[in-house]
Amino acid sequence: MEPISLTTERLVLRPHLPSDVDETYAACQDPAIARWIPVAVPYGRSDAEEYVTRAAPERWREGSEFNLVARLGANGPLVATLGLVPAGNHAHEVGFWAVDGHRGKGYATEALLAVARWAFTELGCVRLVWRAGLGNTASRAVAEKAGFTFEGVQRAGMEHRGLLRDCWVASLLPADLGLPSPLPAESLPYGSEPDGAAPDGAPVVSATP
Repeated sequence: MEPISLTTERLVLRPHLPSDVDETYAACQDPAIARWIPVAVPYGRSDAEEYVTRAAPERWREGSEFNLVARLGANGPLVATLGLVPAGNHAHEVGFWAVDGHRGKGYATEALLAVARWAFTELGCVRLVWRAGLGNTASRAVAEKAGFTFEGVQRAGMEHRGLLRDCWVASLLPADLGLPSPLPAESLPYGSEPDGAAPDGAPVVSATP
């Protein structure tokens, strides 16, 4: 897929460039990122070079993962990175981290909303999934501010450093942002009808004699 650029009120989001290596390396020295994000530990400059100059561009070309950096304006500092991964039929999973020193200012939420709109309007995504390890309250706060609906805890739902860990799960639908969906969605239990009637004229079976 061809690289894209997104612009918000304060941010410019674009795929990684070689000029992002130094700031990516510096950001990933943060213990908070190492705790929750599956980056190498310790994280060397060679890890940043491999990811920024080879892995991220290759994944874009393959369509297997869409990673973006968020900067304060075109030439401003790196404040966050975000990634989208196809996750089954019509769905994508989003992940992100914010740079220490730029947290608490709404940048990650602003970037997440821009990426969500792009996914819904350009990728055909009809369900955007967010997951984070239990206890990652900062990531959960960003997702909730962006309008994600918390769905619960997925047991052993996330692999992190060779272990399956419980994780929080939330989702965002196009309708949550006032956008149309390529596929209609209903929140009723599958097969039910608003008036309680069975679909397609099937008989209603009651457990009560």
